[in-house]
Amino acid sequence: MLDSTSFITRLKTILNHHELSSASFADLIHVQRSSISHLLNGRNKPSLEFIMKINEAFKEVELQWLLYGEGIYPNEDLENNSKSIEQSNGNTITKPSQKKNVERIVIFYTDGTFKNYVEQ
Repeated sequence: MLDSTSFITRLKTILNHHELSSASFADLIHVQRSSISHLLNGRNKPSLEFIMKINEAFKEVELQWLLYGEGIYPNEDLENNSKSIEQSNGNTITKPSQKKNVERIVIFYTDGTFKNYVEQ
């Protein structure tokens, strides 16, 4: 039987590993954003269709690990063969090769002014 709490932990591991927000993850596997929210909050349990969509989108995720926590994640052999995540619509999201740093943040106000924050 699937332990929902452990499954949620593994789902969060995937999100963190790929540096994805729950919204971008939902878009990537073609499910509603609310579905991810309900899963992460423990309101719903994952369906078989949901699990299979994860398995199709993320080749380095082994089903045994995703379902039961058995094995390793990420599967290095599968991850090395796939440096990007392919969506079913043919678009590809490339995994960043290194962590990016914020250079500056600009906030635009409705009155036409803005505030520029630059890292020093």
